[in-house]
Amino acid sequence: MVIVGAGFGGLRCARGLAGAAVDVTLLDQHNYHTFIPLLYQVATAGLEPESIAQPIRRIVRAPNIRFRLAKVSGVDLDRRQVNTDGGDFPYDYLVLAAGSVTNYFGLESVARWTAPLRDLDDAERARDQVLAAFEGAALAADRQARAVLMTIVVAGGGPTGVETAGALAELRRHVLPRDYPELDIGLARIVLLEAGGRLLPGMHARTAAKALETLRRMGVDVRLNCAVAAADGKGVTLSSGERIAAGAVIWVAGLRASPVSEALAAARGAAARLIVRDTLQAPGHPEVYGIGDMAHVGGPDRPPHPMLAPVAIQQGQLAAENILRHAAGRRPQRFKYRDRGTMVTIGRQAAVASVYGLRFSGFIAWVMWLTVHIIWLIGFRNRALVLINWAWNYVTYDRGVRLIRRRRG
Repeated sequence: MVIVGAGFGGLRCARGLAGAAVDVTLLDQHNYHTFIPLLYQVATAGLEPESIAQPIRRIVRAPNIRFRLAKVSGVDLDRRQVNTDGGDFPYDYLVLAAGSVTNYFGLESVARWTAPLRDLDDAERARDQVLAAFEGAALAADRQARAVLMTIVVAGGGPTGVETAGALAELRRHVLPRDYPELDIGLARIVLLEAGGRLLPGMHARTAAKALETLRRMGVDVRLNCAVAAADGKGVTLSSGERIAAGAVIWVAGLRASPVSEALAAARGAAARLIVRDTLQAPGHPEVYGIGDMAHVGGPDRPPHPMLAPVAIQQGQLAAENILRHAAGRRPQRFKYRDRGTMVTIGRQAAVASVYGLRFSGFIAWVMWLTVHIIWLIGFRNRALVLINWAWNYVTYDRGVRLIRRRRG
């Protein structure tokens, strides 16, 4: 069998098949797994990229599983083979777990000029743009030009947008005044734009309201019902016609299924996600499974599951079980998502959480968030690196990764 994608779902599926009487080939265009929930901390100079990435070959070590570094270009359902830049891989069973990519909603200027936040390269590019904006402000001749360069726009009011805006607000408050004593940091602005009427649409309204209150208390300019219509190298234009000049723009306004889904002549639902049955099997092709961000379970008339790691992990486990059941001539099981809750951190001792129907905020939610993310990280080394960085940042009010590696031309 072949698994496309070594994200949370693909790795969980591979682990579920470790030691079983199947030969597994795991394909990914990177040789490492990225802990995507902490990408925003790389983008805001809180963590090194290496601390949230782990080599795939170190994660999956089983005699029946082999990893191949390859980028998928297509899937031939009739011949049962996956086409890649490294050759074709035949399969008896196929699991599509290639995840998601940034959704620009057809806005070409936004795709060109904003910094997304979906992989390590994106996170470093966002960090480069933010820090370079302040370096540019230090060179600017007048107060107005400095104020524009020190304006950072975050587009998207979901969990990543809220966490990024909060982290940037803390960077502005605790770190940048020491790095740039020549600048009036009071001119710096963090603007969070959300096209809808509330933040965190996947969480309870009271929890979202608490996040909004906390962000505004931290000095973030949160604007609801504000959709971006265009972008350029000097800011964004809203659908209302308003112009926001900025030194950097981070785009986290939405996701869509990986282009791998487009390689199949199959029905797709919202955000180009592959429609699969409740058993995670593609209609008409019981040997093909779709999981995680790529999959829309049940059909277009049912709301899709959120694009979250817990969903992918649970689906990866079920896909492994159903493949073994199918091979043994047994009926596959249906997927039922067990929602244990959602957590979003906003800043120092500030977070919101909904766990098993209970809502938390403030210090308790923050500690819960820290604990869960340390546990979820793969590898003792990564956990140690992240814990040390967090402890250092907490005690010193500092960020140790303030590096600009690439300057925008």
